[in-house]
Amino acid sequence: MRDYLLSPAHAVGRYEAAFFASLGYAPSEWERLRADLLAFPLHNDARHGSDSPHGAKYEVEGTLVGPNGRSARVVTVWILLTGESVPRLVTTYPG
Repeated sequence: MRDYLLSPAHAVGRYEAAFFASLGYAPSEWERLRADLLAFPLHNDARHGSDSPHGAKYEVEGTLVGPNGRSARVVTVWILLTGESVPRLVTTYPG
């Protein structure tokens, strides 16, 4: 979270970092973004995205409300690794 989605210095993640900063998320408080994203699928339907050699990917779309009260549509990408029963967050981007 902190070193990718919230890092303005990351070569790729800096674009997501600017987006999440506009919602009030800060690198020093990365736990808040983590908690909000981990709770996200609980109230949104997942759709099968693609399969990889490691497992099945799923996408969940919805509205994320940031610490500053602003909201935006996002897509979260999860992977259910082969042999596991709990999905892992892969990435999140504006949607």
